[in-house]
Amino acid sequence: MRPIRSLSAAWTVCLVVAATGLLAWGSSLASAQQELRVRTVSSRADSVSGGDVVVAVHAPSAMSWTAVLNGRDVTQAFHPEATHHESLAYLDGLVLGKNVLEIQPAHGLKSRLEIVNHPLAGPVFSGPHQMPFLCQTELSGLGPALDADCSAKTVVRYYYKSTRPPQPGSGEKSSGLSPGFKAYDASAPLPDDMARTVTMEGRTVNYIVRWERGVINRGVYDIQFLHQPGEPLPTPWVRPAAGWNGRLIYTFGGGCAAGYRQGRFYPDTVGPEQELFLAQGYAIASSTLNILENTCNDRISAETVAMVKEHFIEQYGEPLHTIGWGASGGAIQQYLIAQNYPGLLDGLFLYLSIPDAARVAEGNVDWVLLGRAFAATTLPWTEAQKAAVSGLATWRLAEKVIGPQIKVSRANPRSCNPAVPGNPEQNVNEIRCDIYSNEINVLGRNPRTGLPYRPLDNVGVQYGLTAFNDGKIDAEQFVDLNERVGGYDEQDRFVGSRMNADPEAVRAAYETGFLMTGGGGLGDVPIIDWRWYVDDMLDGHDRVASFIARARLMKANGQADNQVVLVDPRVDTLYQMPQPLISPAVIRVRSLMQHLDRWLDEIAADQGPGTQAEKVVRNKPKTLSDGCWAIDGEQISEPATYKGPGRCNQLYPSHGNPRIAAGGPLVGIVKCQLKPIRAGDYARPLSEKQMARLEAVFPTGVCDYDREGVAEEVTRSTWQRF
Repeated sequence: MRPIRSLSAAWTVCLVVAATGLLAWGSSLASAQQELRVRTVSSRADSVSGGDVVVAVHAPSAMSWTAVLNGRDVTQAFHPEATHHESLAYLDGLVLGKNVLEIQPAHGLKSRLEIVNHPLAGPVFSGPHQMPFLCQTELSGLGPALDADCSAKTVVRYYYKSTRPPQPGSGEKSSGLSPGFKAYDASAPLPDDMARTVTMEGRTVNYIVRWERGVINRGVYDIQFLHQPGEPLPTPWVRPAAGWNGRLIYTFGGGCAAGYRQGRFYPDTVGPEQELFLAQGYAIASSTLNILENTCNDRISAETVAMVKEHFIEQYGEPLHTIGWGASGGAIQQYLIAQNYPGLLDGLFLYLSIPDAARVAEGNVDWVLLGRAFAATTLPWTEAQKAAVSGLATWRLAEKVIGPQIKVSRANPRSCNPAVPGNPEQNVNEIRCDIYSNEINVLGRNPRTGLPYRPLDNVGVQYGLTAFNDGKIDAEQFVDLNERVGGYDEQDRFVGSRMNADPEAVRAAYETGFLMTGGGGLGDVPIIDWRWYVDDMLDGHDRVASFIARARLMKANGQADNQVVLVDPRVDTLYQMPQPLISPAVIRVRSLMQHLDRWLDEIAADQGPGTQAEKVVRNKPKTLSDGCWAIDGEQISEPATYKGPGRCNQLYPSHGNPRIAAGGPLVGIVKCQLKPIRAGDYARPLSEKQMARLEAVFPTGVCDYDREGVAEEVTRSTWQRF
């Protein structure tokens, strides 16, 4: 399915001049109407959900006006809000589809704002719902689902941080609370073990967390922030002084698996990551559909962010800014949401980043094919040679991922979570659990096969080319390997021929932003890309991923100064920290988040000329730059480059992947242009017989990496609908 609409990136304000009927995108009418501005606050005007919306009207104090929604006078719903010198209104009772808000000044033309309302269960822009879909509300602490869209009654609870360490057998974990936290009873006296915390604004408050959980867009959402029961909650009009610092952190979970289920949260309440931010006064929000292990679909993730954030703003007010936070699959979501749906996230804090799921699947398939070839050959291969061909620091990483059965994972339509209803083995064409089927609304369906378009291709790829040219493997190993590699078809069956992606699949992947290309809105947001070094461990989050993302930003925008790349030694992780939270990783994250906050504040205050991208770059804190930390804690500031000079590359060398080891560019190419095989293109000699065998493997030619790939382009369209 091709996108049916591509819309402006900014929050929309649709004003229709009654006298002309002309539709204008922007924040004001021309001439006499310039001082009257109307905007939707909680979401884009075309992407409202749940039947309610917050709207702002900015008008001179001397101007009187009335507001009418679908023929109903709603003027009295508007009340002054001090921050933006506007009048805000929470308007409910919207009908599904188009609604019209009319603003009539005492003198002048009537203005009309079109508001398009969608169901609270969605979809808004991600396309038709995936079916079947398993409700799992009870796993996340809610009651049974009330309907097929997994609706459930919203739950609000309070808990507090205890000054006493958790005691074995205390039942705290079994009660659904994370270690160190206890249920808070607002009707009882203040507990004597109540912890206190100092927010980033310097306010000392009781460490009491308001925890709200409900269902939006078929996913279980979670909103938490510091709040003392009995004190006023924040609203769109007023943010109380204590507790919430006015900023929102939206968290994203990792993994990558097909959907068909609602998923659950882990941990049940607050983990080390959330505690990092709650203690400083941030509000945090997320949803089970923002965990890629529940559904590896960045479009559903973006839609869920839009809807959960809309609810947050309607209840508690517009955040000063929203920062994304997450690792691995959580980083994938941030990159693709900022690229494809700008405005949802103002800044990105990625750790253990990966650019997109498509390239993860490509790497997994390559490892499987290489592992199968190594297992089938009679030629000897050392571990070092296998690593050289794979591009990895150690081939043992690939062996860990593909397992002894040498299986395909994210491209396998049968790799379903055990909870997924139905039998994918018997019904593989209806319940398909590969990432391409999971994003079929975006990629579309091949009319010839009826299956999802699959932008997976290795035609012309000479696996091990760099290792052969460098003398790490011999000519016979090089030829034999490429003879045996083959490919996997859409049903996860090995075939001797290479995988040949339809150009339409590749074009769709680039145009829709299924791939992180660095375009869209990615050049307009500050990005902190931080990781601890795991290249030499059996962990798939290699440092090269940061440089792949940088190369794509450079190619799309001519520069990548909005991205800061940092690396730490693996002295600890956020999941293995002592209590209280005093580890180097925690101290680092707190400091970096403060830098990112300051960066966003400066961007927001910048009234000077230039594009958003220019404002992002010129307001980057001088204390925030590429670099690394040595094992003894020394901070080293130097430009981050792939395999370039510098101490950071000496301490933490970068590796690659099978396509880079095949001579491909750092940015990656889905489907390469081809060129004839020529003996002179190899750094080492091949016999006539070996050349003939290569020509049989590559009858249409080998990859020409001096040219751009087939249908390759930078994603430009944003806010696409499917």
